[in-house]
Amino acid sequence: MRLRNIPGAGEVIENSEWVIKEPSSHKGGWRQVFGNENPIQIEVGMGKGQFITEMARRNSDINYIGIERYTSVLLRAVQKREKLEENIPNLLYLCMDAKELPDVFAKNEVEKIYLNFSDPWPKDRHAKRRLPSKEFLARYDQILSEDGQVEFKTDNRGLFEFALEQREIAGWELAACTFDLHHDEEMGKGNVMTEYEEKFSGMGNPIYKMILCRQES
Repeated sequence: MRLRNIPGAGEVIENSEWVIKEPSSHKGGWRQVFGNENPIQIEVGMGKGQFITEMARRNSDINYIGIERYTSVLLRAVQKREKLEENIPNLLYLCMDAKELPDVFAKNEVEKIYLNFSDPWPKDRHAKRRLPSKEFLARYDQILSEDGQVEFKTDNRGLFEFALEQREIAGWELAACTFDLHHDEEMGKGNVMTEYEEKFSGMGNPIYKMILCRQES
């Protein structure tokens, strides 16, 4: 995916108090960064930040970290947050490639991982770049707590079916699954929508969601 580079985006991100620089230096110490012992949840590929911002607002007893690879996208999240009147002390950002997650978080340091409307990388040769691939599940396994979960939402049926296959190959349990989230009374409870979710559901597209956890040994 190619994105238009926005002049000055890097400088804004570098100077933002909410974006943590050299995140690998905090591996194993993220609770100290937040200054409390609350659990940590991360969103990988957070886009413009609507989902994780609302999650942080609703759950002040949880620390959230939004991860975005592209400076031009993270810039939008930072700019939107600058316009908010309220302070959200339990939300920080990282500008990094998700492949580096095990270098940034220690074993058992993350309680939950959110994957929302991830890039489908449609070409077969790019399958291992897809965030619900077995390669990424192996990375999540290195940082999640023992009872940690991965929550994945998308409107892309092909990517969703790919994720179902990958979790089976990787030996993960399917804790919950729906092919129509907005008409699923149980899984739809407390659902927080992303910008993409609002757009696609408004077009009448069904939203797919799964919750994964590791198999009990």
